[in-house]
Amino acid sequence: MSLHRQLQQRAFDDRPIRIGLIGAGKFGSMYLAQVPRTPGVHLVAIADLSPAAARANLARVGWQAHQSAARSADDALREGTTWVTEDWQAITRHPQIDVVVECTGHPVAAVAHCLDAFAHGKHVVNVTVEADAFCGPLLARRAQQAGVVYSLAFGDQPALICDLVDWARSCGFPVVAAGRGHKWLPHFSASTPETVWGHYGLTPEQAQRGGLNPKMFNSFLDGSKPSIESAAVANATGLAVPSDGLLYPPASIDEIPNITRPRSEGGVLEHKGMVEVVSSLRTDGTPIGYDIRMGVWVTVEGETEYIRNCFEEYNAQTDDSGRYFTLYKRWHLIGLEVGMSVASVALRKEPTGAAVGWHADVVATAKRDLAVGETLDGEGGYTVWGKLLPVQRSLGFGGLPLGLAHDVKLVRPVQQGQSLCWDDVVLDQTTPAFQLRRELETLFAR
Repeated sequence: MSLHRQLQQRAFDDRPIRIGLIGAGKFGSMYLAQVPRTPGVHLVAIADLSPAAARANLARVGWQAHQSAARSADDALREGTTWVTEDWQAITRHPQIDVVVECTGHPVAAVAHCLDAFAHGKHVVNVTVEADAFCGPLLARRAQQAGVVYSLAFGDQPALICDLVDWARSCGFPVVAAGRGHKWLPHFSASTPETVWGHYGLTPEQAQRGGLNPKMFNSFLDGSKPSIESAAVANATGLAVPSDGLLYPPASIDEIPNITRPRSEGGVLEHKGMVEVVSSLRTDGTPIGYDIRMGVWVTVEGETEYIRNCFEEYNAQTDDSGRYFTLYKRWHLIGLEVGMSVASVALRKEPTGAAVGWHADVVATAKRDLAVGETLDGEGGYTVWGKLLPVQRSLGFGGLPLGLAHDVKLVRPVQQGQSLCWDDVVLDQTTPAFQLRRELETLFAR
């Protein structure tokens, strides 16, 4: 409850939290829009492969040119301005930067950025949840070993779901299910960057105006991002995942308590204590009026008659039996909310969600028949989508993590709908991401 007050004190003491941002795309731009409005923080440096694009986004969100005119990190620290550079290591290795916000969306690169930041004593807020989905447990362990904090990013749905789960458990409620909303029909799994805007509900003009990346947005539509985010939630909370991928049951907000209960009681869950994603479309494509598409939710159980009576007395929206109650947040504001994580890790030394175990995996699955020699283009592209599976099942057939299914060639044909294996591709085994994932599998096997 005291983060804002502590930030104000930091500002009064002229001792701001010093931040470095890696990646100034859409998500990063939303955070950049808030930084000048947040007390007690100083964005020292921005690293991006295209400094010109980063500056264009700074102008887009309202920055004046002089605010990012620093010629080095040291100049920025002295002048209270911001330095824009291509050199991400200048951020992870600068001794006066406290928190690194990893915002590239590139899972292989993100792992390298996180590990280097840990090695140089930096807390990390990892927006690139794709990296967390395939090696988050070891990223969290590396941070702990380095004496720093590794955190999922508030504003992204996993951290918000973790917050709801923490609320429930701290209040003494058993968590029956937790998750997010999504616009979903089964054929969306084959969507490509060429078809995304029609399915998503935006015009190409709206997408261009917002600087939206069709591949990135397609990763939401085709089910990859919901799977990735659900994996992060499962690994951070210990909740289980469906045995054969997300079910996307359609439901209005009022229907969620009925849907997110065990099958034995009329719901869709295999058992209590699971992650799931609720669709904002009926199976015939009809939009649901009061939907949870852009929000998050948690369903809890009233274990005693007294608690269930309290639900009734206070008009809580429960399932038909009065036993299950859903608390929800209908909207999330993405990068506009990242400041919560920055403040939490810097001031409280507490993550807003981080993996504590390995329960879920996201496996690359073919969108169409794929031939030998084709190059996989990763999340949101033309070749694969991500399927959420329990870790035991993924490891059982050697499933290829979606985060590593980028810019790699197939050595065996794969049929549409088939999940890929490690042996189906040729991978660069020298990357920190590959090595960390293999280490995680080795540890799990023990």
